[in-house]
Amino acid sequence: MGMINKLRGLFGVKGDPVLIDTSEKLAAALGAGYETVTGQQVTTSRAMQMTTVFGCVRVLAESVGMLPCRLVKQNGRAIETASSHRLNYLLSVAPNGYMTSQEFWELLTACLCLRGNFFAYKVYALGQVVELLPIDPGSVTPKLNDDWTVSYKVTFRNGDQRTLSQDEIWHVRLFTLDGLNGLNPIAYARQAIALGLSTEEHGSRLFTNGAVTSGVLATDQALTDEAFDRLKTQFHGEHMGVANAYKPMILEMGLNWKPISLNAEDSQFLETRKMQRDEICAIFRVPPHLVASLEKATFNNVENLGLSFVNYALVPYLTRIENRIRVGLLNDKDRANHYAKFNAGALLRGDLKGRYESYGKGIQWGILSPNDCRELEDLNPRDGGDVYLTPMNMTTDPEAANADQATP
Repeated sequence: MGMINKLRGLFGVKGDPVLIDTSEKLAAALGAGYETVTGQQVTTSRAMQMTTVFGCVRVLAESVGMLPCRLVKQNGRAIETASSHRLNYLLSVAPNGYMTSQEFWELLTACLCLRGNFFAYKVYALGQVVELLPIDPGSVTPKLNDDWTVSYKVTFRNGDQRTLSQDEIWHVRLFTLDGLNGLNPIAYARQAIALGLSTEEHGSRLFTNGAVTSGVLATDQALTDEAFDRLKTQFHGEHMGVANAYKPMILEMGLNWKPISLNAEDSQFLETRKMQRDEICAIFRVPPHLVASLEKATFNNVENLGLSFVNYALVPYLTRIENRIRVGLLNDKDRANHYAKFNAGALLRGDLKGRYESYGKGIQWGILSPNDCRELEDLNPRDGGDVYLTPMNMTTDPEAANADQATP
């Protein structure tokens, strides 16, 4: 235990969780921040300040975090939870001393969405992984060596650098072009995100100026420097900003206010914001209605959009994580008949009527027993509920079945 605490202290987790580094300067130095055509510098923290990015990342992270993950052991055709295996506790309860499994999966998913890679230090005891300590992706540099082994150069919080092997680092990566480094979605989508940030900044400035895009004060008389400075100070102080909107003006010396009629609709401001919101949703494959964009959502398509979100947005993350658990956290012996499995069934369940109709068909055709259905609904089993029915017209010898039933 003392060795484990020492390692946790090395990775800076004594009451101080390892989170994504929010330093824009460091992010830019590591290649996570890029200049764009709009002049916006898009970094991980800067991108998260955009509501659509924050909403998409949060939906994905919390959806993965809410799903139970367990280690499964396969004996022939029988499958059972490997409850006695130490790794099952890490996956389903707590991967380390300061995080729950939900928090860990949320952090992992957020790192994949924002950086394309997730790293964790593996703590061993008696040949098994007993703790997973997350590491800031910006402090790790993977390298494929000449002998096709992988090493990781890690910079710790105290400034020390060490080169660790693949046996010490658990690496989960997104879609990759070189087989080692996951692509950074924020970096590759920086132009779309920068345009969204620019439109938000434009809107903020618009309403900061009292929702007046521009206008001129005109007079036929010549203003002295003193009168000009006094007018400028008075106008900015009493008529700029949302709090001063619609405030009556008191003008002297024949001054007239002539607004320039350029509103948000004319400049396509709202349409640009909607387009960028849809583009960012496409980057993360999140249906717009999950980030409160309900323009195209109807009662007929919301359920299908939810199924599409599970199948095409979540399942790629889940299978990626499951495969890395099997390859990176299990030894060669356990890898042969153990694997990790997320249960996404809770996200695929329909309404009460639809579920019960499905259960009825499952029981009727012998696919499910009543107790199987009760377990799916978190209900206790009942006596006699483990029987699997077989329709009479589906047996291979229905006459024999009738004879058995006629026997007193």
